[in-house]
Amino acid sequence: MNNSLKLKLEGAEKHKKDNQLLVKKLKKSKPKNLDDNTHEAHNNAFDKIDCLQCANCCKTTSPIFYDRDIDRLAKHLKIKPSAFVAQYLHLDEVGDYVLNTAPCPFLDYENYCMVYESRPAACREYPHTNRKRFYQILDLSLKNTEICPAVANVFEELRKIYPVS
Repeated sequence: MNNSLKLKLEGAEKHKKDNQLLVKKLKKSKPKNLDDNTHEAHNNAFDKIDCLQCANCCKTTSPIFYDRDIDRLAKHLKIKPSAFVAQYLHLDEVGDYVLNTAPCPFLDYENYCMVYESRPAACREYPHTNRKRFYQILDLSLKNTEICPAVANVFEELRKIYPVS
């Protein structure tokens, strides 16, 4: 990860309390324009940030794997779904399938996903800052400020639009 992306994550850590206050404020007020503002911040962030320069999500966390993800990846790898589960996944404390290891076993040395076309839905949708009803995933997005520099950037912009102090 390059220095500017590391600085983004450090900034998110520095502003953790402000981000927590922002989440609390947004949950309470549910601004009608939150999705529009978040989508614009998302687009601005990804105009500046190249995931291939980071891949911190793939290096540090696991997506949840649903049955359809397991089936799709097993087919891609030409193995049975049960073999995919046995080799790559385990059930976490809440009963979701997640990867056995980090970084993701499908991440190559240049930060490319070797199963990109068949990747799980959670990977396809990450970091979720361009989805509808963003207020529903504020807690998840707050956690993602510690993982994804783009989400940290989105929160920086949202704090300007919805000041907390």
